[in-house]
Amino acid sequence: MKIRDRAGGVSGVTPAGGARPVAKVARATKADATTGVAATGEVGHAAPVDQASFLGLTETELSPNVKAALSALLDEVRSLREELDRTRKRIQYLERVADEDAMLPIANRRAFVRELTRIISFSERYGSPGSVLYFDLNGMKQINDRHGHAAGDAALRHFAQLLVDNVRDSDVVGRLGGDEFGVILAQADVAQAQEKAAQLITQIARSPFIWEGNEITLSCAVGMHEFHGQQSADDALSQADASMYQAKRKHYEGRNGADSETAIDEEDDAAAG
Repeated sequence: MKIRDRAGGVSGVTPAGGARPVAKVARATKADATTGVAATGEVGHAAPVDQASFLGLTETELSPNVKAALSALLDEVRSLREELDRTRKRIQYLERVADEDAMLPIANRRAFVRELTRIISFSERYGSPGSVLYFDLNGMKQINDRHGHAAGDAALRHFAQLLVDNVRDSDVVGRLGGDEFGVILAQADVAQAQEKAAQLITQIARSPFIWEGNEITLSCAVGMHEFHGQQSADDALSQADASMYQAKRKHYEGRNGADSETAIDEEDDAAAG
């Protein structure tokens, strides 16, 4: 419902000289209870141009009771608009809380899976491939043990920011749990995904963060999976996770030989804790 200062543009209300429903109500109002002023008949002349108007009606056309009722109505409309604005902001806040990781300014797993489902459907419809990268931070147990869990949290925030800063706006970055992260690369085949993964790994290695005067350099294992549609988001993530696990095992085999499985289990325990 639109409210204008003049009646000319409002449906059902015509300018002076024509029939106006609100004017009829005003003219039909009986004597005001407080003043005893009775409503007059038809208004025979236009009000002065400088006289205050109310919804296109001059004040002389309104009895005090009608004017008070209309004023209360407008107050209620304003109140409802303010309440609607507060509700809209509250909904936006709740949507953000529901989709954003509790600690990091990126998508949580729920929102990430939803976006992956949407992009897989897009890939199936338009015949263009897409890819998902699955990252797992290395050395989180050592960071937590040596510098404390606050440093571990700082490492996660630093890593998440590096991902966000080095992918396209159309890509989606999310935390999948613990020290595991995902990146959805829309319209990117496996070759492009491999190139982007290599760029990210290099950038991460070149971007240490400082904690209490100590320079801490991060590293990670990454797996990837290319999708073309007709696949669930959970399955695509499982494929990328398996690829990441193979990369992580190779990482620890190069350092610890037969202890690679134990090292991976310790990393998983540290992330879960």
